[in-house]
Amino acid sequence: MINAPAIDPVAFGIGPLKVHWYGLMYLFGFAGAWLVGGYRAGRQEAGWEKQEISDLVFYFAIGAILGGRIGYILFYNLGHYLSNPIEIFYIWAGGMSFHGGLLGAISAMWLYGRHTQRTFFAVTDFAAVLTPIGLFFGRIGNFINQELWGRVTDGPWGMIFKTGGPLPRHPSQLYEATLEGVALFVILWVFSNKARPIGFRSGLFLCGYGVFRFLVEFARQPDVHIGYLAFNWFTMGQLLSLPMILFGIWLIWRSYNKPA
Repeated sequence: MINAPAIDPVAFGIGPLKVHWYGLMYLFGFAGAWLVGGYRAGRQEAGWEKQEISDLVFYFAIGAILGGRIGYILFYNLGHYLSNPIEIFYIWAGGMSFHGGLLGAISAMWLYGRHTQRTFFAVTDFAAVLTPIGLFFGRIGNFINQELWGRVTDGPWGMIFKTGGPLPRHPSQLYEATLEGVALFVILWVFSNKARPIGFRSGLFLCGYGVFRFLVEFARQPDVHIGYLAFNWFTMGQLLSLPMILFGIWLIWRSYNKPA
């Protein structure tokens, strides 16, 4: 049994301005994506120039943040935000949905593709390798905020979160950082080192994230106001991950079977 580290969610202050670790994690994620994208452009990624990556990350960041916030409000806690609309803007307090962020990022990638006259999947295949970097830092932000912790466990790795009561719980944020961040990044990096048909990497990302998220949900505590959707184990996160897995499998199949 381990006590989760009590980290002040405010990293530092400048006068009345308070800079939260949660916001910094997003900044680190986008900066990491920019660095890795710049490295890959012109090396492993033919047709991409290093100077294009700043615009790509900007589009992605706006889409992911807006989509993530709107998705959380719509999928997880609509009633609360209708009653407290000012809290919609309290992003530093947490409350972001990956699945909503994905939809926002997809919309942004479509707009970027139109702007640069690239096909949609040419953009998403490039962005797929970079996305796990942001996912990793986002989950570390959840851990620092002591939110989205797991179910009660008697395992020696169980952690007591001050926001989660006196019982030890799965550190599910760290599970997700490891699987959705590190493991998924390594898988995509390895598979992208060889030429793949268009759409393959996008499908691999969707399928990989969906499977990892579906598995982690068995250890993650569902939102109190939602609970289990069915069978006393099936959660909203799993419901939203199933279409990702199926569409990802279809994209992989299509990438190798699409007529020339």
